[in-house]
Amino acid sequence: MTFEHRNYATRYFATLDRVARAISATDAHGVAQELNSAVERFAQMCRESRDAGGRLMFIGNGGSASIASHMAVDFSKNGGVPAAAFNDPMFLTCLSNDLGYENVFAFQIEQNGRAADTLVAISSSGKSANILKGVAAARKRDAKVVTLSGFGADNPLRGGGDLNFYVPAAEYGYVELLHSCICHCVLDSLMDVRTD
Repeated sequence: MTFEHRNYATRYFATLDRVARAISATDAHGVAQELNSAVERFAQMCRESRDAGGRLMFIGNGGSASIASHMAVDFSKNGGVPAAAFNDPMFLTCLSNDLGYENVFAFQIEQNGRAADTLVAISSSGKSANILKGVAAARKRDAKVVTLSGFGADNPLRGGGDLNFYVPAAEYGYVELLHSCICHCVLDSLMDVRTD
C-alpha cells in the first residue's frame, strides 16, 4: 500500500461529510435558502404537482441519468408522487440522431410537460446543454423547476430553477452521491421516515 492510499476511506468520508455540510440552496432570485426549508419546499412542490394532477419529470446524463431513473421509481412507488425519467434509450438515440443531443430532453418536455408538473434537472457540471434546454422547455410549459448541480459555483443551471441545490465539489462521486442524498431526503420526508 502506498503512502497516498493510507487511510483513504477515512479521508474520503471526512471529505464527503464536509461537502455535505456545505450544500447550499437558493430560490429563483438567487436568495439563499436554509437547507431544511429548501428540502421542505421541494417536498411541497412534489405534493402540489401530485395534487394538481401533475408529476415529477427527472432528467440527467450518465450518472445523473441513473439518479433520475432511480428517483422516478422511488417517488412513484414509495412517495406516492407520479414521476417519470426522460432517458429511455430509444427516445435518446432517436431524438439525438434526428434533432441533436442537446434537444433530447427539451423535445420530450415540450411534448409531455404540463403546468402542474415539476422538472427535476440533475447535472454535476451544471453546464450540459440538453439539461439547460430541458429547463427552458419546462419554463415554456409553465412547469416548476428544481435543479441539482455541482462543480463551479457559477454554473448556469444553478440559477435556473424555482429551487436550486448546489454541491460544492468538483469530483463526480461526491456530487452524484449528494444529489442522490438530497432526493432521498425529500422522499423520506414525504414518507415521514424517522431520522432518529
